[in-house]
Amino acid sequence: MTRSGRWNNGTILLISTLVLMVLGGLSAIFISPPVYMFPEYLLTDPFLQFPTETTVKVVWFTPFPGIEHRVIYGENLERQVSATTTKLTRTREDKLSHLGEIMLEKPGDFPILRDVWRHEGEITGLSPGEKLPYEVISVHDNRQELRSDRFLLAPSPQPGTPLKILLTSDHQLKPMTAANIEKVAETVGSVDAIFLAGDLVNIPDRASEWFDDRRGNAFFPVLQGRAKYTLEKDGKATIYTGAALIQNAPLFPALGNHEIMGKWSEEEGLNPQFDGSYPRRVAESDYEQQAARINPSGDEQIKEDWIKNHSFNSDTYEQIFSLPESPGNGRYYAVTFGDIRLVVPQITNMWRSPNLSANTQGRFRERDRDLNQPENWGYGQHIFEPITPGSPQYEWLKAELNSPEFQQAKYKIVMFHHPPHSLGENIVPAYTDPVEIIDKDRMGNPLVIRYEYPQEKDYLIRDVIPLLEEAKVDLVLYGHSHLWNRFMSPKGMNFLETSNVGNTYGAYIGKSRRYVPPAYQPEYAPVGDPNGLEPILPTLAPLQDDRPLPYIASNDLTVFSLLDTEKGTISSYVFDTRNPESEVVKFDEFLVRRH
Repeated sequence: MTRSGRWNNGTILLISTLVLMVLGGLSAIFISPPVYMFPEYLLTDPFLQFPTETTVKVVWFTPFPGIEHRVIYGENLERQVSATTTKLTRTREDKLSHLGEIMLEKPGDFPILRDVWRHEGEITGLSPGEKLPYEVISVHDNRQELRSDRFLLAPSPQPGTPLKILLTSDHQLKPMTAANIEKVAETVGSVDAIFLAGDLVNIPDRASEWFDDRRGNAFFPVLQGRAKYTLEKDGKATIYTGAALIQNAPLFPALGNHEIMGKWSEEEGLNPQFDGSYPRRVAESDYEQQAARINPSGDEQIKEDWIKNHSFNSDTYEQIFSLPESPGNGRYYAVTFGDIRLVVPQITNMWRSPNLSANTQGRFRERDRDLNQPENWGYGQHIFEPITPGSPQYEWLKAELNSPEFQQAKYKIVMFHHPPHSLGENIVPAYTDPVEIIDKDRMGNPLVIRYEYPQEKDYLIRDVIPLLEEAKVDLVLYGHSHLWNRFMSPKGMNFLETSNVGNTYGAYIGKSRRYVPPAYQPEYAPVGDPNGLEPILPTLAPLQDDRPLPYIASNDLTVFSLLDTEKGTISSYVFDTRNPESEVVKFDEFLVRRH
C-alpha cells in the first residue's frame, strides 16, 4: 500500500499472482479476473449543489461502497449529518477509456461496468449569509477513515448580495479547459456559482471522463483544482491544474447533447452507443411490434426500461447531480440565486455529421447501405425533449416566466445548450423535427433517404424566443459551437455564447462559409447568424484580422465570462495559451439588464 492509502497496480498484481500460486490446481477455475480490492481514496472532493435559503447539499463520490459517509461542519466542525449513498447504474469503461490506477488494464472490445458510489449530505437550518467550514468523511469497507480537505458551504445568497458568476460551457475534456478554469481563479479568485450551459463531458457513461481520465483533465478534477493536464503549444509544455471552485460554490448545469446516451449495448463500444440515439417514438413503435415476446406479463417497468435502452437516456447525468424537482425530473428546472432567477430548459438535439457521403449516417441523409434497414436509421438531428406549444416543457416554461419568482428577480437569465443566434456551425440546420424525404426509383425502391429542417418551423425562433422577449429576459446563455460571440435583439435581450476551451468549429462570417447541402429546399445560411442578428463587436479589445472581429474562435485562445451582479455587467476575458506567462485580457464588457 502506498502512503496515500492506494493499492497500486503492482501490489494488486503481486497479490493476484500469490493467490493463484497458492490455489495451484484450482487455478483453472479462478484464473480471471485478478483479485480486486476496493481502492482506498475519495474519487472526488465534495462539491455543492442547489442551495436554498436554509439548506445546501454536499455531494462526493468514492470507488467503494463504504460503511459510513458523513459531512462534518460548523466553526469547529462540531456538527455532522449522515449522507445518503447510491450507486451509479450505467457508468462503464471500454477500450477507448484513458484509465489510471483504478483498473489493472484496459478492458476488451466491449464495455464493462465500473462501480461508482455517490454520497449526498443535506445541511439544514442554515442562516442567511452564513458560511461554515465543512469536510466529508467516508469510512472504507476495511474501516479506514478517509477525510477531505476543508471547504466552505453556504445557503443561497440573499437578494442584494454581490455575486460573481462564472458563465461557461462545453468543457468536454478539451485541451484548454484546465488552463481556462485556472485562469478564472487567477483573475477573480473565488466565484459564487457556476452556470454551465451543457456538454460537460464527451461520453456521459464513461466514468473516467467524469472522475479520473489519465490525461489529467476529467470534469471534476478540472473544477476542483486536481487536474494535471499538459498543454503543448509552440514547443512549450505547460501543466495546468484547473481550480478549486465547486467545493465552495454551487454548480448549475444544463443538459447538452453530450449528456445523453443512445442505445444500450453489451457488444458495442461506448462511442457507438453514444452515437446510437433514436427518437423515443421509434423505440415505442418497435416495442409495440415485439411486446408479446419482450414483455408477455405487460410489466410497465420492463416496458419503460426497454424503450429507454433502445432510444436514449440521461441517467448518468441525472444520477450525478442533485437536480431540482420539476415536471421533467430535473432535466429542466428553475432556481433563485441571490438577485438571479435562473431558468434552465432542456433545449438540445442529437448532433450528426453534415457530411453527405453515402457512408455517413448524417444530419441530412441515411447511409446507402441502410436504405432498406430502418433498424439502422439515425433519423437525423432529432430533438430529445419537445418544446413546442402544448408540450409539457413549453407549458412549464410559460408558467415559470410568469411566476412571481421570475417577474420579481433583478436578473432574469435563461440557460440552455443549443444556440438561437450564432456565427458557429451547429446552428445549422434549424432547431426543428427532421422531415423525412425518401427519393425512389421508378420501381419504388429507395434511392436516398434525406432530411430537411424547415426554417419557418424553428422551435427556438418561432416559439421560445417570443416567450423570453415577452417576459423581459435579460440574458440567454448557451454553447454548442465552441466559440465566443454575442448578440442583442431589437428589444434589448442579450444573447451570449461563451464556450471557447478548444476544438472550435470556427466562425462563419465574411469569406468563411459553413458547409450546407446543395439542392435542398430550405436555404441554410452559409454565413452569419441564420436568424438575422448582427454579432456585436467586443467593447474593449476585439481581436484583429483585416478588421476588428466580433467573435473568438481559436484553438490557442481560451475565453471565459463573468457576471458581476453588483455592477450589473458581464465581462469576457481571453488568455493566449501559446504564451503561458502572458496576461489575461478583458476584451468585452456589457450591461446585462435590458435597457
